[in-house]
Amino acid sequence: IKSTTKRKSQTTKLAPRQIRLQTSFILAFLVLLHCILRITSTPNHINNPTASTTSTIRDIAYKEIISIDMMQSNPQSMMESNPQNSADQVEKVCIIGSGNWGSAIATLVGRNCERLSFCEAQVNMWVYEEHIQMEDGTTQKLTDIINERHENVKYLPGVSIPHNVVAVSDLRSACEGATLLVFVLPHQFLPRLMPTIRKAVHPSCRGVSLIKGLDFDSVNNCPVLISDSIAKAMGSDFQCGVLMGANVANEVAEGQLCESTLASQFGPPADEMTRQIFHSSESFRVQHINDVAGAEVCGALKNVVALGAGFIDGLGLGGNTKAALLRVGLREMAKFCRMFFDGVKDDTFTQSCGMADLITTCYGGRNRRCAEEFVKYASADPTDDVIALDQKTCQDRWEKIEKDLLNGQKLQGTLTAMEVYTVLESRGELEAFPLLSKIYDIAFRGMPISTIAEGIRANGHGGRNLQHSSNL
Repeated sequence: IKSTTKRKSQTTKLAPRQIRLQTSFILAFLVLLHCILRITSTPNHINNPTASTTSTIRDIAYKEIISIDMMQSNPQSMMESNPQNSADQVEKVCIIGSGNWGSAIATLVGRNCERLSFCEAQVNMWVYEEHIQMEDGTTQKLTDIINERHENVKYLPGVSIPHNVVAVSDLRSACEGATLLVFVLPHQFLPRLMPTIRKAVHPSCRGVSLIKGLDFDSVNNCPVLISDSIAKAMGSDFQCGVLMGANVANEVAEGQLCESTLASQFGPPADEMTRQIFHSSESFRVQHINDVAGAEVCGALKNVVALGAGFIDGLGLGGNTKAALLRVGLREMAKFCRMFFDGVKDDTFTQSCGMADLITTCYGGRNRRCAEEFVKYASADPTDDVIALDQKTCQDRWEKIEKDLLNGQKLQGTLTAMEVYTVLESRGELEAFPLLSKIYDIAFRGMPISTIAEGIRANGHGGRNLQHSSNL
């Protein structure tokens, strides 16, 4: 009995050392496998066969081994550096915005948070308070309607919102203690909201922007990612990713199959946890990438190209013309991304956030629909093809169309078109982007809509900006 006890005792003492040794071998193998997979899937390695494979393996392996060493030597430190790794950190999600897209994404996030063990079931949705006239002639607060009827009768009528999604009109209360913020509102409203949000959230909070637009730095004459503007407003430790894709809000809310792209650099396991909060294997399939800039700029520029698609539809032109517009539009999107942002990847443009979103928006989005209506306004005015309209007259038309067709929602394509044009003009790059420039000329300088075909031409041949063009 004593001998057996001694052997058990020795085994117990040796077990931790053996486990550590076995773990080290397993981790080393996984690192090597991970390096090989990353190299073989990297577009730059494929496109540049002269690149040093040895150097690539060394660099990747070094980073992975350092990460593993930190986890083995001081796991608590790794947990603290990314609070989302903490076992007792429960996700508390808050959706900032309750329009058409905000309410649609709330149906997915609400259901997922209720079933995921690492999430708090209740999801707050900040609602800009409005008074809605009901069928019986009375008025009721929109928050009360959502919380009682579980339906956003103004922006997403007929769609049931999960009971665990709670509409809150007080911004600070909605964000209190949140660990994940979902931004889904017109970006021009952000500046006045950010100070309140910053004071209310959890210290480990991160964000995901569903906003499709760009900011503009007038001092340096360059575009600014809205996700970067959010992160800057929230503080140096705040990280913000984006969710972009071919996602027409009503179709998402109805449970029709679609894909979306989550672009973030939160690190493990927060990237995957965030993806699961949005993902539905049955209807909303989310892929993750690291290219935040590429995904976000695609989400903004496709709205500008969609204005051109609306012009084509309004003129009664066919599928061939629209296909040409989409091709040139995608090339200009890629060129713009590379001209102003580092690290943009070719693969991003074949994700849902790229080509798929462009196709969907150019056939069924609000920007296309409003641009088609713009053509009807022009057709009703015989002077449009004779006298170029001034920018004020054009803006007034867009505002009226927005008011008549969008039920309180905002048109993002026109705002982005102005910002993009300002950037390109200040850099002397308008000739390198004939389509984006022509869309602006029609939308805000009153140029004849029939001239849209002049912008649909192959570009980059012999141009001074050939180095910015992609492999698309």
